[in-house]
Amino acid sequence: MKRLLTTAVAVALVCAVPAMALEPVKIGMVTTLSTKAGYLGEDIRDGFQLAIDQEGGKLGSIPVELMVEDDTRKPEKGKQIAERFIKKDGVKILTGIVFSNVAMAVVPKVVRQDVVYLSANAGPSKLAGKGCNENYFSVSYQNDNLDEVVGQYVTEAGHSNVYLLAPNYPAGKDHLAGFKRYYKGSIAGEVYTKLGQSDYAAEIATLRAAKPDAVFFFLPGGMGINFLKQYSQAGLRDTIPVYGPAFSFDERILNAVGSAALGVKNGSQWTHDLDNEANKQFVQAYREKYKRMPTLYASQGYDTARLIGSALKSVNGNLADLSAFRAALKIAEFDSVRGSFTFGSNQHPVQDLYIREVIKTNEGFTNKTVKKVFSNHQDAYAAECSM
Repeated sequence: MKRLLTTAVAVALVCAVPAMALEPVKIGMVTTLSTKAGYLGEDIRDGFQLAIDQEGGKLGSIPVELMVEDDTRKPEKGKQIAERFIKKDGVKILTGIVFSNVAMAVVPKVVRQDVVYLSANAGPSKLAGKGCNENYFSVSYQNDNLDEVVGQYVTEAGHSNVYLLAPNYPAGKDHLAGFKRYYKGSIAGEVYTKLGQSDYAAEIATLRAAKPDAVFFFLPGGMGINFLKQYSQAGLRDTIPVYGPAFSFDERILNAVGSAALGVKNGSQWTHDLDNEANKQFVQAYREKYKRMPTLYASQGYDTARLIGSALKSVNGNLADLSAFRAALKIAEFDSVRGSFTFGSNQHPVQDLYIREVIKTNEGFTNKTVKKVFSNHQDAYAAECSM
């Protein structure tokens, strides 16, 4: 009898105490916040944080804690941060890596530890194909995608002899491979530069001598700023048109480059002028909060947060059953700023791809959408994924 009374009292006490608030779900963001490419990570972080702020510290009505650390663009540093997030902080969701060489050092290891990684930027081909994993999702693109759309457009524009330029690291090779997959003309030259290089005088001299009818380059962040300025200073901008993926033509780069980028056409899966309600509210909210136009990176950070929120809501914030969380992620039941968004069999986006043009407005330099080239485009490596 005494035991029954004790149990009854305990139950009564539990019922009398208000339900405890859910512990915030920890999300670890490993990203690049320093070096000349630091603004790329800043924009991913800011886009992600905006989604959290819009829900008052929650995603999908579930309290979250965003933990952010700078990988300084170094693969080893990225590995150390990820391991600390997992082992010390008990993080089960990671995101944020900007550069593919960092992603290749971090992602394969963490996904083997029952940790879900969602890419808000880097999309190396190895992780889309044979290296795919049930715990890895790309919310951005597969690296080749934004080059494939340019390769198709450049072919349609009638260019037949194009010079190629990219940094010598996994993403650089992926980007040029993507361009060549859809470009049908000749290659005037294919040059790989040092990652982080700032002086392109030698490359521009070689390019001039090759006499191409167009140039395609992938040089993200500060690399793109330096190249575009030097290319214009060399007097080539008006005689040999330049093309590239969106990474070298975001609004923060354009403000630094100025008129040297005017008229350049670039490939992207997103632009601030895409006509859908999710995008309109995102652009307005981002500009109000951060006093600047969102970039591609910010849009990807925002979409990643929204996707995570949709899955957290589905499992009521409980990550004990990762299979249920993964299943909710794959459904992708959220309103993307891109409009159409689904996952392919390798958990990479199937999405529309566009050509944009750099223009000048009263507020400065920006992009406008020119043409949708691909609808519901899937990457070339999905067939190699055995999930």
